[in-house]
Amino acid sequence: MPLSDDALDQLFREARTVNAWLPKPVDDTLLRQIFSLAILGPTSANSSPGRFVFVKTPEAKEKLKPALAAGNVDKTMAAPVTVIVGMDLAFYEHLPKLFPHTDARSWFAGNDAAIRSTAQRNSSLQGAYVIMAARALGLDAGPMSGFDAAKVDDAFFAGTTIKSNFLINLGYGDRSKLNARNPRLSFDEAARIA
Repeated sequence: MPLSDDALDQLFREARTVNAWLPKPVDDTLLRQIFSLAILGPTSANSSPGRFVFVKTPEAKEKLKPALAAGNVDKTMAAPVTVIVGMDLAFYEHLPKLFPHTDARSWFAGNDAAIRSTAQRNSSLQGAYVIMAARALGLDAGPMSGFDAAKVDDAFFAGTTIKSNFLINLGYGDRSKLNARNPRLSFDEAARIA
């Protein structure tokens, strides 16, 4: 059954990338709800390589700050939460649990190219699911790539097999400070039916 127009507006048509935030905290229970919805989205062989750090304490924000591009500092420091979307390059070790009906682990073990491309693609999908889950639960999102991944990895993932992919600011956006929506490509410019 299709969603209502109100739901489609909330998820897509009226949803925007937010860069200004209201000073309203986001409860940890809501972050757990976002995760519980996002984790249900499909990934290749249920690989689920996405790993998420919900950065919200002042100490954690200060730890993240030196890794941010200059243009992203103020909006990220003002956001109630910043999600570091990471990718576990050892995701395949969980495949016996996540994809138990075949030996999917053997598809990846020792194949660095397959590991990297699968982790990148599927953690990106999972980050998008976080955005959609956040919108569905009434939050706004501001995804971004303007950061030093090596610094984020050193600060938050040192000694692990996890690497950062992208960041998402979450919270309640200040809609009075939205810019006009940028143009999008038309169907004929970006798609075809074969």
